[in-house]
Amino acid sequence: MLTVGIVGNGPIEHIPLLKSYDSVDVWIGADRGAITIIENECKPAYAVGDFDSISVREKAAIKQRAENFLEFPVEKDQTDLELALWKAFELHPNCIYMFGVTGGRLDHAMINMQLLYQVLNRDIKGIIVDRQNQLELADPGEHVIVKHDQYPNVSFVPFTPDIKGLTLTGFYYPLRDQTISWGSTLCISNKLLSKSGTFSFKEGILLVIKSRDAETDAIPR
Repeated sequence: MLTVGIVGNGPIEHIPLLKSYDSVDVWIGADRGAITIIENECKPAYAVGDFDSISVREKAAIKQRAENFLEFPVEKDQTDLELALWKAFELHPNCIYMFGVTGGRLDHAMINMQLLYQVLNRDIKGIIVDRQNQLELADPGEHVIVKHDQYPNVSFVPFTPDIKGLTLTGFYYPLRDQTISWGSTLCISNKLLSKSGTFSFKEGILLVIKSRDAETDAIPR
């Protein structure tokens, strides 16, 4: 079992305390994300990217602290985060956390969420985490979902045009064998009634979002 944590170049105020994720075995910094890993007193196994958003001094610090420094041209076909993700795939992990990939530019945030599809296609558990949200994709079948005290709200958003046969059990708002489509708000802001529940569906790909309200500063930094 191997868990990889990738840190991107997103706003630092949206990134939770990385040291609290002690299940991460390997840290990968995408561009400036390597500096964030170091500042959180973790050690980057890999620093990947074009490093066009850091100073000469910061670049030297990354080279000194990272076990592997992989520099790419500024003009390239992949973002720094995708390059970091491909490095993670080479390690054959069971789980990949992605931090620092939301909260900044909307185009980057949207494509970063779509990168979860690459993770899902490799049968790897992929989770995007920021100080207000946890996001992951799910494919058809029955899934157990565990209550997270720091992210009490649970929403189900269609990643594909339609989700068929969605059933929610153990939720404040249960659901049975429903079809939800792009634009539907039916499954927004639900809550688990106990420590766990289940959701299942027959067709489509589902974005599962656990979240908390902005005014509840429950996550330490």
